[in-house]
Amino acid sequence: MVRRKSKGFGSIPTAEQIEAEILREKYNQKYKQVLRSTMYSLIVVAAVAVLIATLALPVLQISGSSMEPTLNDEEIVVLLKTTNMKKGELCCFSYQNKLLIKRVIGLPGDKINIDENGNVYVNDEPIDEPYVTDRALGECDIAFPCYVTDNHYFVLGDHRSTSIDSRSSVIGLVSEDYIVGKIFFRIWPFDSISLVD
Repeated sequence: MVRRKSKGFGSIPTAEQIEAEILREKYNQKYKQVLRSTMYSLIVVAAVAVLIATLALPVLQISGSSMEPTLNDEEIVVLLKTTNMKKGELCCFSYQNKLLIKRVIGLPGDKINIDENGNVYVNDEPIDEPYVTDRALGECDIAFPCYVTDNHYFVLGDHRSTSIDSRSSVIGLVSEDYIVGKIFFRIWPFDSISLVD
C-alpha cells in the first residue's frame, strides 16, 4: 500500500519561507503604522483649518447685486475678522441677523455729501470711485451733509441704484460694534480667484 504525501499539511517551512513571512509581517505593521499616522495628521490639519475658517477667516457666499460689479451673486469670498476698517475697503457687518457687505466711504469725523447725480464727496472733496459703474443717488432718505459720528462708518454698495446702505435710515451709519471684518479674497468661481479691492 502506497501512502500519499498531503500537500502543505504537516510539512515544515523552509528558512526562506520563514524569513519571507517575517518580512511580510514587518511590512504590514509598518504600513498600518504609516496609515495611522497619516490619518492622525489629516484629522489635525482638518481641525486646524476648521478653527482658522471659523475664528479668523470665515468663508461667505455673496447673495444679491448690491456690490456689482466688484462682487457678483453666488461668488464665494474669504473674510478677515477685524474691526480696523479703512476707506475703500469692503466691510462685512451684522444687520438683523444677516451679514451685509458694503464699501467703507466715511470714517469717524468725516463729512459726507452726495449730489443728485450720485457723485460722492468726503470732507468737500470728490472721491475717485473706479468700482462704480452706475452713479445714482439711489434709495436715499437722509439729509446731507452727513457727519460720521465716533465709532461709526458710512458705507455704500457699489451698485448704487439697487443698494440699500448708509443713504437709507433703515441702515444708516454702521456702528463698529456690528463690524465683523473685511472681504479680501475671492475663491469662487475658480476663473475669478483674486484679491478683492
